[in-house]
Amino acid sequence: MARRGAAALAVAMLLAAPASLAAAGCGVRAADLFIVQRSGSVPGAALTLLVNEEGGVRCNGGAELKLSDPALVQARAIQEDLQGPASRHTNLAPRPGSVVSYYLRDENGSVRFADNSAAQPRVFRNLALWVLQTAQQVCHLPM
Repeated sequence: MARRGAAALAVAMLLAAPASLAAAGCGVRAADLFIVQRSGSVPGAALTLLVNEEGGVRCNGGAELKLSDPALVQARAIQEDLQGPASRHTNLAPRPGSVVSYYLRDENGSVRFADNSAAQPRVFRNLALWVLQTAQQVCHLPM
């Protein structure tokens, strides 16, 4: 009878272990949604944002910060809208006078474009705005 109780306790502990590890955050890391790099000829243009599926964002390799729920929803929508262009590795050349360029990589592939690239799909402009807003509101950078 004591052996049966000990076995039941051992099974209960094994079943509870993954849940307690996940709750404690031990070694569990959210999958990355995408990484975007912005570069340019103006001060403050250089920026790298690593975004994960749970709304964590790292600005220029710093500590993980938290996106607002609406910003995370936008990031996921942008990533979904980029599936086609990323899988084709879309690369739009900058035109003369370009100030900033963007490079995004995710599980589907990558895209590269500049602020003034011709024939930009709407999602590229949405990404540029999202990067600017995240830089200012989450990373507390001027640009």
